[in-house]
Amino acid sequence: MNADRLPPVAPEVTATLVEGLSPRLRKRLDAAVTKLAARPVHRDGDTTTIEVDDETELRLRAPGGVVAKAEDITCGCLLAPACVHRAAAACAAPTADLAPEPAEQPTPQASGPASATVPASATHPTPVADPASASATHQASGTDSAPGPGPAPGLTPEPTPAPDAAPPETATPDQRAAADALGAAGAAVLEAGVDGAGAVAQSALLRAAHTARLRHLPRAAGAALSVVTLLRAARAGDPSYRTAELVTALAELLGTARRVATASGAELAAVRGRVRRPYSPDGSLRLYGLFTEPVVTDSGHGGVRTWVAGADGRLFTVGDVAPGGVGRALGVADRAVRLGDSALTHRELGRAGLAVSGATVSPDGRLGAGKSVKAVTARGAAWTEPPLAALWETPPAEQAARALRSTSRYADPDGTGSDLLFLDVELLGAVREPGGTCLLALGEGGVPVRLTAAADDPALAHRDNLALLAAAPGTRLRIIGRLIPAAHPRLTLLACSHPTGEGTIDLGLDRLRRADLPDPAAPAHFAPPQPAGPGAQSPLYLLERRVEQTVPAGRAALGMLGDVTAETRRIRRGGLPTAAALLTALCASAAQRDRDHFGRLLPADTDGFTTYWLAAARYSAAVSESLCAAAWNPTGEDWGVSAAAPRPTI
Repeated sequence: MNADRLPPVAPEVTATLVEGLSPRLRKRLDAAVTKLAARPVHRDGDTTTIEVDDETELRLRAPGGVVAKAEDITCGCLLAPACVHRAAAACAAPTADLAPEPAEQPTPQASGPASATVPASATHPTPVADPASASATHQASGTDSAPGPGPAPGLTPEPTPAPDAAPPETATPDQRAAADALGAAGAAVLEAGVDGAGAVAQSALLRAAHTARLRHLPRAAGAALSVVTLLRAARAGDPSYRTAELVTALAELLGTARRVATASGAELAAVRGRVRRPYSPDGSLRLYGLFTEPVVTDSGHGGVRTWVAGADGRLFTVGDVAPGGVGRALGVADRAVRLGDSALTHRELGRAGLAVSGATVSPDGRLGAGKSVKAVTARGAAWTEPPLAALWETPPAEQAARALRSTSRYADPDGTGSDLLFLDVELLGAVREPGGTCLLALGEGGVPVRLTAAADDPALAHRDNLALLAAAPGTRLRIIGRLIPAAHPRLTLLACSHPTGEGTIDLGLDRLRRADLPDPAAPAHFAPPQPAGPGAQSPLYLLERRVEQTVPAGRAALGMLGDVTAETRRIRRGGLPTAAALLTALCASAAQRDRDHFGRLLPADTDGFTTYWLAAARYSAAVSESLCAAAWNPTGEDWGVSAAAPRPTI
């Protein structure tokens, strides 16, 4: 049985069914989910049927496309409705997206922000600075230091409000309780690891996510659903699963849940998040097409996204993504854009223009397609003509810093900015890497940039086009790519000017031919090795791998490491003393188990271990982003690089 064939189930439904099981059936739940996955599935309209055995059927009814009530899952076995089959089906099905928030709004609290509680760590053998204050603002040289007393560098203390000023809004007691429940459920997952976080632990997260949504905390609730989805992918052996993604999702969940108690004002609004993407009026826009990229997701959705630019250089997107996979992505590219009265297809819009009146735009630049929006076809512009030419005039280091601010893993999402870079490059040839082959190009200022394919699916043109371009060393191109945070300049290549100089190529949809290259008979050229970037030799990976090692096997994986003095010594020699202190404290916390007066083991300090793991994860991400920014900025000029590595607040 493919889980994608089952209808999505609301988080509260799964939690209710699992909570209703007896302790004996809960122990059998994971085995029941695995057994149910091997049974045939049939779908008839809104009803999906699973054959539990030759005589028993399990039905999931999804009248609105989602199983929204526990009563919508029925089983024909003798133990129903208290059987394990209903809960197993809910756990095997995809988790439905968050429903819109209830209409009522929480009543603001008049009290000031609460103080964060940090567990005592006097038993750790090596002292470490407070993880919450570990600075993530680094020099290009890669050194760091533990923060001293007073505000962190680059930060100023908040001004004291006037006596007659209204106190800033803070979280309600219900919101704090919901955030605490989410944090506890996330800490339990971290404690047990993927191997121990079965259906019962996942249902606890789903119940906490449902409560958080009702308390108007959609950001934390969404992070919890992401953790559950990734846990299921990991336990099912999904080849698309990546441990780094679960680390990011788990750190986002734990960090956001902890911030609810202390945030106030604008920060509280960012921590709360929002369910729906708001669209606001933007008047009349004159838009110029840039390119169209295919979109294929792991969940089976497919479509395209067309990028356009306004006369002032702002970037906008027009998308069409729905269930259908790569086949739909290729078909939608030649369908009309859903925007006003325009008859342009997505391919055509990527090279043409639009005049839009009554435009509505979301914070991340998506154009709305409401009834009041009017759009007509207009003349486009070449990449070398204004206003598009200005996109390539911004220095690459400044573009990379902007992209990092937009894609930072743990920054508060404001929806602004984009992760696209616009570069003029000279192709050098292919470069062999452990994960395959990429295309090496020389950018502005002699910076080597590695270009990779945006997708490996052979139905898309990315991989074949990249291989052909590798056979044309010396070719100068104007390119558009998406930043990949790494210790060296790296992009996924999305579009480029045609090698002949005429027109542009959407590298996921258009296919180059050998006749398009300057020398059609030239074989693939492999570029010589390039010097490593400023962060290539950083020992930060020693901390990163311990952070990632915790996720699959849980706290016990670090608790059995023993002495890590050699690793911390190497990290200190690399100029990262805070990273060394965090690694020491993290491993010591994992191994710490106190005993009572009778020699019996006391419960582990889960909160203390979670605090150090979260600090290490946030710190590693911030330093990695700083090293990435430094790699794009070899001249040392200040383009606001430090802003790309936000201070890891936990």
